[in-house]
Amino acid sequence: MNDKDLLVCRCEEISDEEIREAIRQGARTITGIKRRTRAGMGLCQGRTCQRLVARILAEETGMKPEDIDPGTDRPPVKPVSFGVLGGVAND
Repeated sequence: MNDKDLLVCRCEEISDEEIREAIRQGARTITGIKRRTRAGMGLCQGRTCQRLVARILAEETGMKPEDIDPGTDRPPVKPVSFGVLGGVAND
């Protein structure tokens, strides 16, 4: 297997080459890569792949790893019950 074919984001099946291509097309942040490739948008929400994406970004751009913004997590504003989501009222 070629390094280009290695999966960086297993949840979304995004390869090393896809990450590098997003950077070549102008992505300079974790969020920019996420928007172009969906890396970090899967079930784990980037907990598995974010460090790998940051390492590739640093390699490709010459940025220092500590200067790379990890992006913003956006959890729900307030917890919502499954009943509310499913349309079941709690009367």
